[in-house]
Amino acid sequence: MTTDSSSTSTAAAGGINTFKGQERALRADRLGTGGLLLSVLAATAPLMVVAGVMPTTFAVMGIVGQPLLFVVLGVVLILFSIGYAEMSRHVHNAGAFYAYISRGLGGTAGAGAALVALVAYNALQIGIYGIFGFEVSGLLATYAEVEIAWWIPALVAALAVGLLGWLKIDVNARVLGVLLVIEVLLVVVFDVAALAEPGKEGLSLHAFNPDTLTGAGVGTALCFCVAAFLGFEQAPVYAEETSRPQVLVPRVMFLAVGGVAVFFALSSWALTVATGPSAIVGTARKQSAGLLFFLTESRLGGTFTDVLHVLFVTGMFAALLSFHNVVARYAFAMGREGLLPAAFGRTSGTSGAPGTGSLLQTAVAVVVVVAFAVADDKPAGDPTAPVLQLFTWFGNIGALGVIVLMAAASLSVVVFFVRRGAAGAQAWRLVTSALAGLALLVIAGYTVKDFEVLVGAGPGSSLSWVLPGVIGLALAAGLALGLVLRARAPEKHARIGLGNEAFQLEKAASS
Repeated sequence: MTTDSSSTSTAAAGGINTFKGQERALRADRLGTGGLLLSVLAATAPLMVVAGVMPTTFAVMGIVGQPLLFVVLGVVLILFSIGYAEMSRHVHNAGAFYAYISRGLGGTAGAGAALVALVAYNALQIGIYGIFGFEVSGLLATYAEVEIAWWIPALVAALAVGLLGWLKIDVNARVLGVLLVIEVLLVVVFDVAALAEPGKEGLSLHAFNPDTLTGAGVGTALCFCVAAFLGFEQAPVYAEETSRPQVLVPRVMFLAVGGVAVFFALSSWALTVATGPSAIVGTARKQSAGLLFFLTESRLGGTFTDVLHVLFVTGMFAALLSFHNVVARYAFAMGREGLLPAAFGRTSGTSGAPGTGSLLQTAVAVVVVVAFAVADDKPAGDPTAPVLQLFTWFGNIGALGVIVLMAAASLSVVVFFVRRGAAGAQAWRLVTSALAGLALLVIAGYTVKDFEVLVGAGPGSSLSWVLPGVIGLALAAGLALGLVLRARAPEKHARIGLGNEAFQLEKAASS
C-alpha cells in the first residue's frame, strides 16, 4: 500500500495512528471524561426507566424488592467492568465488544459477535421509536389538541437523529448532556419529594429486604432491570475519539455503572416509599406507565408533571441519538475490517463522523417504522398494537443480544490474558470476569426462558422463540461469514478486531 503526503500517519494519544487521507480512523481528541460519560449515560434514558421500566417490573413481576435488584445487578456489572476495563487498555477499537471477543476467542467468533452487536444495538435504537411516537402523539393530543398518527413523529425523529449523526461527536455529546442533566434533576426532585412526603408506611427500607426477592418472577425481573443499565458498556466504542482512551474509558465505565446502580436503586426505593411497600405492586398495576406522573401530580403539582411528560420524550430522543452513534461506529469498524463493504469504513471529511454507518442505521430505522405503521390497525392503547410491539419486541431482542455479548466478552477477557501469559498478574480480574460471565449467562437463560412474559405474548406463543431466534440467526450468520473469510480471504480474517492497528501494520510492511 503506497501513501502520499496527504496520507501521512499522525500518532494520536494512546498509540493509535490515523491515516488522514484514507479516513480509516475516527477523529481523536473529541471527547473528554464529561463528554464520554454523558454520551454513554444518555442511552440509559433515566426518565424512561423510572417512568416505564420500574412500574412495569413492579406490576408484571410483583417484585417489591426492585431497589435491591438494582444493587445486585450493579455488583454484577462492576465485576464485569473490571476485566472489560482492563481489556480497554489493550484494545482501542470502535468495534468494542466484537474487537474484544476477536482478541480473545479469535476472528471467527469476533465476526459472530460483530453481527450480533449490529443487530442488537439497531434493535434497541429502533424499538424506542415506537414508544417515542406513541408519547409525542399523546402529548400533542393533550396539550395542542392535534391528532396525528404515532409514526409521523417517529419518522421525523429518525431523520433528526440521522442528521445529528453526521455532526461531530462533541456536538452530539453536548446535545445529549443537556437533555440528560435535566432528566436526572427532575427525577431527583421527585425522589426528594417522595422521601419528604412518604406514604402511610413512612421511610420504610423494606424494599431492600432480601425476603422481597423470592418467587418465580425474580429471574424475569432481572431481565427487565438489566436493560436499564445498557449504555455503560458503550464507552469503548468511543475510544478512538478520546485523547487518553486507556485512562478515560475505564474511568467512565466505573462512573457509569456505579452512578446508574445508585441512582436507579434510590429512585425505585422512592417509588416504594411514595406508595408504601405494601401498596407499590397494586398501585403500579392500576397506574401502569402513569405511576410516576400520578405520584408527582399529588406532590409537585400539574406544572411539574407537564414538564416531566415533555422531558420523558426528550430523554427518549437522547437515547435514540446515543444508540444511533454506537450503531454507526460498529458499522464503521466492520467496514474497516472487511465485515461490511469498504464504504462503511470511511469517515465523512467535514465532521470525521462515520457517515455511511449513520445512513445505514437511519435507513433501517425508517423501513422498520414504516412497516409497523402499515401494519397498525389497532388503537394505540391496545397492548397488541404495533406501536407498542415495536418497543417491546425490539427492545427485548436488543437487550438479549447485549447480555450475550457481555457474557462472551467476559470469557474473552479470561482467554486473552491467559494466552498472553498474564494470568498470574491479572488473576483477580480473571476471577471477577468469570463470575460476571456466569451471572450474565444465568440472566441470558432467564431472558430466553421467559421471553413471552417480556414481550407480553401468551403461553405457547411462537414469539417466545422467533424473537430471541433473531439473535441466534445473527450469531450464526456472523460465524458463517467468519469461516468464509478464513477460507477465502485470510488477510481480512486476520484483521478482524485489530481496527486501525491493522493499517499501521500494512503501512509498516509496505515501507
